[in-house]
Amino acid sequence: MRCIALASSFLFVASLTAVGQDSMDSQFTQLSKRFIGEFTRLSPVSSTELGDHRFDSQLDQVSVEQRNVEAEFYRRYLAELGKFDRDLLSRQAQVDHALLEHALNKWLWNLGTLEEWAWNPLVYTRLVGGSIYGLMAREFAPLQQRLGCAADRLEQFPRLLKQVRQTLVPKRVPPVHAQTTAKQNPGVLRIIDHMVEPHLASLPTELKQRLTRSIEVARKAVSEHQEWIESTLVPQAAGNFRIGPKLYDQKLQFTLHSPMSRDQIRARADSELRRVRLEMYEISKGVYLKEYPLTEFPADPTSAYRQAIIRACLELAYADVPPRDGIVEAAKRSLKTTTDFVRDHELITVPDDPLEIILMPEFQRGVSAAYCDSPGALDVGQKTFYAVAPLPIDWTDRQVNSFLREYNTRSLHNLTIHEAMPGHFTQLARANRFPSQLRAVLQSGVFVEGWACYTEQVMVDAGFMDNDLLMRLIMLKWYLRSIVNSQIDQAIHVDGISRDEAMRMMVEDGFQEEREAAGKWVRAQLTSVQLSTYFVGLQEHLDMRRAAEAEWGGKFTLKGYHDAVTEHGSPPIRFVQALILNQEIPR
Repeated sequence: MRCIALASSFLFVASLTAVGQDSMDSQFTQLSKRFIGEFTRLSPVSSTELGDHRFDSQLDQVSVEQRNVEAEFYRRYLAELGKFDRDLLSRQAQVDHALLEHALNKWLWNLGTLEEWAWNPLVYTRLVGGSIYGLMAREFAPLQQRLGCAADRLEQFPRLLKQVRQTLVPKRVPPVHAQTTAKQNPGVLRIIDHMVEPHLASLPTELKQRLTRSIEVARKAVSEHQEWIESTLVPQAAGNFRIGPKLYDQKLQFTLHSPMSRDQIRARADSELRRVRLEMYEISKGVYLKEYPLTEFPADPTSAYRQAIIRACLELAYADVPPRDGIVEAAKRSLKTTTDFVRDHELITVPDDPLEIILMPEFQRGVSAAYCDSPGALDVGQKTFYAVAPLPIDWTDRQVNSFLREYNTRSLHNLTIHEAMPGHFTQLARANRFPSQLRAVLQSGVFVEGWACYTEQVMVDAGFMDNDLLMRLIMLKWYLRSIVNSQIDQAIHVDGISRDEAMRMMVEDGFQEEREAAGKWVRAQLTSVQLSTYFVGLQEHLDMRRAAEAEWGGKFTLKGYHDAVTEHGSPPIRFVQALILNQEIPR
């Protein structure tokens, strides 16, 4: 009888806990919905990109008053989150609670400590360009409706750009940021040229006339802003692009949302660099013997000898390159090849969402060779763009050759794997179908970039390109890129290494071509911490995979694992591991 009584008591307590959890979850769901509804008001441009189209006719405010409004908003929601007992939330709600709390603290830190609003003009170039691009890139509403909103926003360009000039403090702006802005700002006009003006002829007279007037207003505003950039911002820019150890460590933790410290990242990167280079040498010996079967390799080769053998074999891959003007077409062919392989080998459930390969818009160029532009978290099912940057027309033949060697045919396959299939496009299309919109809005760049890097290894391990050794060698070279990226990221911003030192690390340690390394030097100056997300994310994905294999044993399959990993949105990886392996949700 006593056992029955104890069991009944336990069931009663459990039922009360369940009721409490349901009630707490319901309250948290209401808070999440209210947060998203209010959060998107803070930035109409970001709202459009996320898929909330209530504010498509408005442009952001850039002012001290607006920053105060944002800070108060973040503090208010932090206070509301503090009222929840996380132990009474469901596991999924615990994850979302942790993500929102972390994000709110990060945004407050950005406003009050990092203060990019005062010294990073690239934020505003993306804002202005994105305000029109976000309206025109996807058909989320009838064309005339979107063009009407574009006219509204174009008319507000003078006000917005004036606010930008009043907000930026030229002496705090690093020269590299000012110079990059000077190159990107005219790209805003190209968006008008290519995405707005071609539709004028098909519009009703009234809208056509209004849009024509708004275009002229915007052109004048952008031209005046360009004049200010060239005459004031670039000459007066005197900020230090190196953010220093204190800010770097703080930004690292806010960006990664991971227990890995700067020192731990560096130690693991150094170890992986040595291991991967040795693996590349062993693969290169096999490639080299196919060309020169009588070769006898030394039992204890010097570092210089291994370097020479790896370089000789990479040259074989570099011989297979797309034409200068054929990179987009090569990427399209690669997309079909990689998609067929993923389906044939059942690596993951492939989404049916539309995907288009495009030339990268001008206002986005100068930071990376390609990117995946997925629809906003609230625009599920809209088209994804795999954007590829064309080669600059002012490059010399030597610079063009350097770029094409880096992005040879096998590298383009690797790029497509990373950006599209089964990388960013596949993962984000699946992740954005998770019921929690809050989690979609607060996605982790570490999870997203780590997944894309992880899939590069998955494809080659599965035999992509018929187990071609050169494909594996190129994949490992890309892995070296993520390793070296994490090394130079902190070495530049914390240790203060020079361009020559960074170039040596990239070219000699990472086998990067000069154009790739030169571009990465610029990118490292412009985007502190971001270059570490690839390596850290990959390490955490690999650790999670090993943990799942050990836990699931004979029940482990790649498709089952990959589907499980990508069906919880894109939170930090340690939260996904806790969810799929039934571990305690991290605090």
